[in-house]
Amino acid sequence: MNRAKLIEELKKRYPGKNFRTSEEFSDSMPGGVWTSGEDGKEESLPLFNYYAQDNSEKTYIFGVRTFLHNWLEEQGWYCEWYDAGTVMIWEL
Repeated sequence: MNRAKLIEELKKRYPGKNFRTSEEFSDSMPGGVWTSGEDGKEESLPLFNYYAQDNSEKTYIFGVRTFLHNWLEEQGWYCEWYDAGTVMIWEL
């Protein structure tokens, strides 16, 4: 899935969150998607939790809700924490 389509789909799935190009965050980080790791809830848990310690990977994988992590991988993308409040999504 290309970046424009990914952003469109993420905005549909999570209307309370902002998804922007990584260039809007920094011109030196082209090609990705930028979002906040501090807002947006799904099933009463945040989509992102930098401090998640879920070793069983039932709820979070590297601080990303398991269902979102898996869906992004299926689309050819992955999440990477920039800092505790900022998530970048990059193409695999």
